[in-house]
Amino acid sequence: MNPVNINAASATGTDWQSIADQCLEEIGQGDTPANLGLLYVTEPLAPELAGLLDHLRNNTGVDDWIGSVGSGICTTGREIYDEPAAALMLATLPENSYRMLPSGIDSMTDMLTANRNWIAEQGVHFGIVHGDPRNSHMPQLIESLSAELNPGFLVGGLTSADDAVNQLQIAGDPCQEGLSGVLMSSGIPVISGLTQGCTPLDKKHTITRCEHNTLIELDGRPALDVFREDIGEVLSKDLSKVAGYIFAGLPVPGSDTGDYLVRNLVGVDPEHKLLAIGDYVEEDDNIMFCRRDGKTARMDMLRMLRDLGKRAPGEIRGGVYYTCLGRGRHQFGEDSEELRMIRDELGDFPLVGFFANGEISHNRLYGYTGVLTLFL
Repeated sequence: MNPVNINAASATGTDWQSIADQCLEEIGQGDTPANLGLLYVTEPLAPELAGLLDHLRNNTGVDDWIGSVGSGICTTGREIYDEPAAALMLATLPENSYRMLPSGIDSMTDMLTANRNWIAEQGVHFGIVHGDPRNSHMPQLIESLSAELNPGFLVGGLTSADDAVNQLQIAGDPCQEGLSGVLMSSGIPVISGLTQGCTPLDKKHTITRCEHNTLIELDGRPALDVFREDIGEVLSKDLSKVAGYIFAGLPVPGSDTGDYLVRNLVGVDPEHKLLAIGDYVEEDDNIMFCRRDGKTARMDMLRMLRDLGKRAPGEIRGGVYYTCLGRGRHQFGEDSEELRMIRDELGDFPLVGFFANGEISHNRLYGYTGVLTLFL
């Protein structure tokens, strides 16, 4: 199969047309016309997304577009927040090597049914997807799509806008509420890595009593007693200080890399020694408590990047990066340090992405993570 050709550009400005024209001037089209576009914009551009897409479609000849609105966007060595900005990628993929994934359960089901032979013949197990954080069924949609690809490895993120009307993703045109993106043939070589922004405090515990998202007993003892022991005497004296610093970690069953889902602590009942977290749990599930800080995030980021560097046998043609809106400037610093780590460790290749309200890797929805995927 012919190699993938990828170009990327980004720009800021005062209006969508000047931003689009800066990107188009920078990106060019190369020797072979592109057939797939990825577009990520900051929230100030969201109201103009339809016009921006039309302009890009008319000036590139690319009909197929995916993307999302983010609280910030990622490009090679740079993070952009709080101002009108766009990151654009044009990819030239081999003929018959991808299919667009429409938003909406019925549309997605119809697409998968119509392309069942193509999925089997092309060995399709990879997709880039975007979703709406307001859809409470999003974890199930991600898991179901992955299962349909038997198995599928999905990467992407959930839109992250302050205003609900701006929670837009792109599936050809702007859309909301569902899961959308693109599926790619196994003939397009990719590798992917995930970095956690937290570090476990102590051993795993077994949930011995619970109700919905409320932990009643861990290891046969009151849940809050176990929690206090794990976080230590200083934090235990004032539980209000644990918010945003201590989280619950739910180990991913069968993971050979120790992955876990990070969930917020949402409530404490000192009288009954109960602890509530931001996810439903069941008895006999495992749980651990995690600390989130910049030092641990940097260390694990470096681990992921070096691992990907060893797995990349040659030229990196391009990449997509989906990282938590709580990372970036909040954990790494104000000077695009998270994205600069990628460039400094792996090189200066075309990259786009955004700061998401939930990150997608394999068949799960994560939080406080970074998911980097490289096209080889």
